[in-house]
Amino acid sequence: MILALTIGFLVAGGTYLLLQRSLVRIAFGVGVLSHAVNLFLLTAGITAYRQEPLASRMDPAQAADPLPQAFVLTAIVITLAVTVFLLALAVIGRNDNTHRVPETGEEHDR
Repeated sequence: MILALTIGFLVAGGTYLLLQRSLVRIAFGVGVLSHAVNLFLLTAGITAYRQEPLASRMDPAQAADPLPQAFVLTAIVITLAVTVFLLALAVIGRNDNTHRVPETGEEHDR
């Protein structure tokens, strides 16, 4: 129950941050939302009734499922790449909201 509430709070916080105007907050929202997805994928493995995968000490049929763990590792790498890309966009576009007309050197008669 606590894990489900944690996932819910992370999804709510990530969604709130994704709806903000600042690109840095959007990048943090992607990070928080990815943590929620990673926890959700790990709960899909249901390791509560399984054992650690040591072949000499247990039955191989009772080993923990490695597929959700592989999905989480892949999701971490993808999230890192997306976060770096979003933060790079935030640094590049930080001066885009200026309304000053650039000087061209031309003289206009009014």
